[in-house]
Amino acid sequence: MSGPRLAFAGEPGSFAEDAALAYMPGCQTLTCATFRDTFHAAASGMADGSVVPIENVSHGTVREVYDLMLAHSLSIVGEVEVPVHLCLAALPGHKLDDVQRVYSHVQALAQADPYLRSRPWTLLASTTTAGAGKELVERGERGAAAVMSRRAAALYGLTVLADGIQSDARNRTRFLVLAADIVPAWLPRLVPPADEGRATRTTLALGVANEPGSLLRVLSVLAGHGINLSKLESRPSRERDWEYVFWVDLDTDLCASNQTAVMRELQAVTVSLRLMGCYPFGGGAAG
Repeated sequence: MSGPRLAFAGEPGSFAEDAALAYMPGCQTLTCATFRDTFHAAASGMADGSVVPIENVSHGTVREVYDLMLAHSLSIVGEVEVPVHLCLAALPGHKLDDVQRVYSHVQALAQADPYLRSRPWTLLASTTTAGAGKELVERGERGAAAVMSRRAAALYGLTVLADGIQSDARNRTRFLVLAADIVPAWLPRLVPPADEGRATRTTLALGVANEPGSLLRVLSVLAGHGINLSKLESRPSRERDWEYVFWVDLDTDLCASNQTAVMRELQAVTVSLRLMGCYPFGGGAAG
């Protein structure tokens, strides 16, 4: 039986597709034009789930994805980190001295900025990294190159002119795997019983009263139970002007039956509380 179909935003060869394949090597992938389209694909049943970037080591969080998660009822069922390894690629027959224009996604251009600024190239933004290479091929554009992954360059038949051009060798992007159900039918194939002891992360979206000490009361509940808060992100509330929803990543499994007291205490000190998912750290498929 074939694996689940996971939707991602971008062209084949993109880092989002890399994330889907890293999470489950046997999965099918479904290309979508936008992040919003990936949410629709997972919610409507066109795909079994979606894979979306949530943060990059160098450039921080992807705020659009946080907003889309709040607007949809999808649950986080997994995560995966993908190294950002960039190369400069062009149509066969090109050399570095032939390049005048370089295309890529704005974040990829920024992540390779020191290298790209070493030559008098014109830098032009594209929708995605893989899409930049695909469009070069479709246009047959001479005198141009694209910043992308080596896999994408090979997929579109481009020649790598320079490799490892990212400025931070440790650069990587964290992706979330989303599904319509908090425990989708295909999930046991990704997280088999042997992996049940793996460290688990819980993500919450919560709102607090606009008054002194309201967020401190939330933090006090977590501290009282010895729960580490690994990330705190705020986004504007869609319901109340100048108020915010706090996204919280916790190093614990609040879906476990012995954690119900924590959820009750959090409900008592918040005005809204939504469990977005409990999932293994850096989750991937079993070999």
